[in-house]
Amino acid sequence: MDEKEIVTPVEEQSAPQEKDAHELARESAKWYVLHTPAGYENVAKENLEIVRDKYNLQDRVFDIIIPMEDVVEEKDGKRKIVSRKLMPTYIFVKMVYGDDIWHAITRTRGITGFTGPKGRPLPMRPEEIHKLRLEKPAVIDTDLHENDKVEVLEGALNGFVGTIVSVDLEAGKLRVMVEMFGRETPVVLNLDQVRKID
Repeated sequence: MDEKEIVTPVEEQSAPQEKDAHELARESAKWYVLHTPAGYENVAKENLEIVRDKYNLQDRVFDIIIPMEDVVEEKDGKRKIVSRKLMPTYIFVKMVYGDDIWHAITRTRGITGFTGPKGRPLPMRPEEIHKLRLEKPAVIDTDLHENDKVEVLEGALNGFVGTIVSVDLEAGKLRVMVEMFGRETPVVLNLDQVRKID
């Protein structure tokens, strides 16, 4: 009976410490840029996810992102919005870097190496991270609601006006019906990409 009393508090204490270690690792992680051959971005991302799982790097490699942007494209006389890679031949990885995982990452199929001096990793600056929208915004208080009229402030739809269909504060996203080319088109935008029109 005494053993249970001793073991139980130790077990209860160890679970939060593991969570704290994971949280601390995530907080100390930095964003790095990996180079890929043209057209291999998705392959490189999938292969890096496999390497992360194979070598149990979940506490070192957190997010693997290929930034995308919506652009207006005209084909056969019809215009439509398509998603394109914002920076072809690059993928972005949030991780706790160490020389011990350099080989695992650079030997991943589809990755030609890190961008930085002599191929050595160089963490991204905060303004670069913000510009590429790599970090999801913290929950934002906003006065944007369904049926509000908004103007798009940046991107391919800069200057277009639309009506909010839905708001996802947790993800920091809006679904907006934008009138273009004579018809309503649904688009997903970040909260900071629009301003409310009174």
